[in-house]
Order: sequence, then structure tokens, then C-alpha cells
Amino acid sequence: MHRVLLTCPPMIGMVEEFSADFVAADFDVTIPEFTQKMSEDALCEIIGEYDGWIIGDDLASRRVLEAGIEGNLRACMRWGVGTDNVDFEAFKEFGIPVQNTPNVFGREVADLACHYVTALARKTFEIDRSVKKGDWFKPVGQSLWSSRALIVGFGDIGRNLSQRLLAHDMEVWFTDPSVTQTQVGSGVKKVTWPDALSAVDHVIFTTPLNTQSHHMLNHATLKYVKPGMKVINVGRGPLIDEKALLDGLQSGQIEAAALDVFEVEPVNVETHADLLEFSDQLILGSHNGSNTREPVSNVSRICISKLHDFLTKAEA
Repeated sequence: MHRVLLTCPPMIGMVEEFSADFVAADFDVTIPEFTQKMSEDALCEIIGEYDGWIIGDDLASRRVLEAGIEGNLRACMRWGVGTDNVDFEAFKEFGIPVQNTPNVFGREVADLACHYVTALARKTFEIDRSVKKGDWFKPVGQSLWSSRALIVGFGDIGRNLSQRLLAHDMEVWFTDPSVTQTQVGSGVKKVTWPDALSAVDHVIFTTPLNTQSHHMLNHATLKYVKPGMKVINVGRGPLIDEKALLDGLQSGQIEAAALDVFEVEPVNVETHADLLEFSDQLILGSHNGSNTREPVSNVSRICISKLHDFLTKAEA
């Protein structure tokens, strides 16, 4: 039997559904206590006890892998799309197979981003909070058909989001160094970052996190922003310098923001006091953009199957 560590919150939330899959794969699965992700120190203490690891947003670093190979660790799967938390070079060096599950949540995360666009434009979150307090708040919103959106990152999520925004009669621009206008065709327009910020009403971050995209929205790029712009992040928290975002909210350069991801997760009143001071201008998520039943079930079974294959080959 293979001992497997599971640290992916969406999969854990549906774990009973995979009982038969675990039995078929000969997995003895352990779920530790944690919120959103385990610390590097905590992982180093236990990772060597397991043959396999289904990784969530935890830091799969060289240090963690070194602790793993001193014990029993032989294979891993990165649940989901993101790879910024995985040291692939270290995996390759140590001969530990690892793989993510790309192009699986584009529609789901795009749905959430589109919801955020509408919520910010029509101020539905402000109305909801006001009515619950006993007020009858009727703010003036913004029509989507007269708005322009900039999608930062035009991969699976960005492409799905563009379809949804175009269906709302919005003008859609995108920026992505790896995608050409010819590849995209008509309907959306490729523009230059950060110059385009001066002419858009909504900017939506969907791009992966890497050294080039880290803190794309910062104090320098904030100077390009059209006053009253709305910011949405469903990609990775560090795409945005949160101090710059808060300064933009305070000055009015940014009207409001919707964040499903943060520089430090999870959010709590102690570590994010500055952010929470602006809660009237914010919609805050819990890094939950991909968490719907159908794709979570599918991706979880892919991870079980591929991890089983990796471990079987390691035994051969």
C-alpha cells in the first residue's frame, strides 16, 4: 500500500467521493490539519513518511524535496494549473516525477471573474451590505456595454473570460507576450502593458505568476491607471503589489477591487489589517475560483490515476 499525503483543499472538501478510487489505487491517504496550505517547516517534518504527495498551493521547494527523499517520497502530482509553488528543477535533479493538470479550470475561473466584473460595475456588493444594515442604497452603476476591459494573460482563463465579456457587449483588450493578435483573431485587441491602463474601466488579472509578472500592478504602473478603474485578480496574489492597490483605493485612482487571491494567504484580521480597512471598496474571495464539483472531481481522479502510475513505475 502506498502512503499518500493530500494537501489540496478543494479535493479534501470532496474527499469522501474518492474513497473507492483510493482503494483501487492502493492508497492510504493522510490529510493533515492546515488552512489553505501547509508551511514549509511543517512539510519538512512529515513529507518523508509518504510515498506520494498530491500538492495544493503548498511550497514544493528544494528543501521540502530533500526532506522527502531522505525518507520514502517517490512521486508527486500538482493538483490544478498553477506551477509557481513547485521547484521543477529540484524535482528533475532528484528524479522525482511531478506533473500539474493544465487547462482544466478556465471556464470556472472565468465565470467568477465575469461575476466580479458585473458586481463591481453595478455595485451589487455595496447594495447587499447596505440593505442588510437596514438602508435602501441605490448607487449609480456602470453599463457593461459602454465599458472596456483589459485581460492580463490570455491563456485558458483569459480566452474563456473574453467570450463572457464579449457576450455582455463589452470592448475587450488583452495583453500577453506569448500570444499574438493573429493567433486570437478579431473580436479582442492586443495592447501594450502598462500604457493601456489609461483607457480601460476594468483590468482583470488571469496570468500565471513568474518573475516577469510579479507585482505587475505597482506604484509605477498605477500612474497609468484611468481614474476610477476597477481591479480584479483571479490569477495569483503577488501579481498585484497590495500596498500600491491600497494607495490607489485611498486616492480614488482605483474605485474598487475584487480579489480571489492574495500575496499572503489565508486572509485574517491580524495579517491583513491594512487591506480590511478598505473592505467597503473590496470583494474578497478565498482562492476558490476553480472550486466547482465537476472539474474538482475530474482533476482529483486524474491526480490519483497519474500518481498511481508514477508510484508503480518507481517500484518496477
